[in-house]
Amino acid sequence: MKNLAGLMKQAQEMQGKMQEMQAKLEGLEVEGQAGAGMVSVTLNGKGDMKRVRIDPKLADPAEMEMLEDLVVAAHADARRKVEATAAEEMQKVTGGLALPGGMKLPF
Repeated sequence: MKNLAGLMKQAQEMQGKMQEMQAKLEGLEVEGQAGAGMVSVTLNGKGDMKRVRIDPKLADPAEMEMLEDLVVAAHADARRKVEATAAEEMQKVTGGLALPGGMKLPF
């Protein structure tokens, strides 16, 4: 029974660390860029888009398709960075504990 109590205590500590990590990620902002920085997208740590910045030179109606593609590319770049940061934070919280396949925390 002593091992069970220790295990429960560890689980509670990990839960607290997870909550701290989620709060930290929520405050995080990551910027992704495309088109040599002409388009940038800022996401929070949960992957929600917060801002889009577009160089005014790209507002040419003849270039709208390229502009749309660059916004998508900048969002993808920022999303990859958010996922990498979240994975790093998860490693810190779990102490390298391998989670079962398909288990993506904190989202």
